[in-house]
Amino acid sequence: MAVTRSGEPRLRRLTDLVGLPRRSPLYPELARALAAADAFHLLHSDLDPVPVRPTSTTSQSGCYRLRKEDPVDLRVSRRHGRIPLSFLHELGHLVDHQLGPQLGNAWASGRHQAFADWRAAAAGLPSRAPAGSSRGRRRYFDSAKEVWARGYAQATLMRSADVLLERHLTALLEAGDAFVWPVSDFAPVALELERLFDSLGLLRSDVAVAA
Repeated sequence: MAVTRSGEPRLRRLTDLVGLPRRSPLYPELARALAAADAFHLLHSDLDPVPVRPTSTTSQSGCYRLRKEDPVDLRVSRRHGRIPLSFLHELGHLVDHQLGPQLGNAWASGRHQAFADWRAAAAGLPSRAPAGSSRGRRRYFDSAKEVWARGYAQATLMRSADVLLERHLTALLEAGDAFVWPVSDFAPVALELERLFDSLGLLRSDVAVAA
């Protein structure tokens, strides 16, 4: 069942828009990651809280489920070693999907003019599609929607000022994880992502965007 909506769309904190599974062993990691995203930006929305559901699947580390313009839930597998990154990846899909209808597209990252500078910066990123990927798999991995979600997750971890989240990102970078880019490659994209939220009036007031 899709998440319901109530009241008028308004500027909301992410901690009000996402319902974490408090009894799950994953809760501490999820809460840290959500706090980092919440310190980064807001979202204009009338959604009731979107539930986060831990899973045991090995086929994917996470999933954003939706029904037309409405989210159903965010799913994060406990069987993978990247809980914060996976959660933020799916949260990135939620943000992209919810900004889409507000800005006139199903998914904002792919076509909306507000994302043009971000798309230009992201076009310079090297593909991180795993070696041996099929043409279809590579096309999906390099799509604007997927690059946005991976970039959103990495940028949020980078600027989290949370030692454990920073260690999580460092470990992924050192392992050459396909879901993150080397810092030198990714820095311009992270900057455009912050500028994008600033241009939409969603950046938290205490976040300073580099000139």
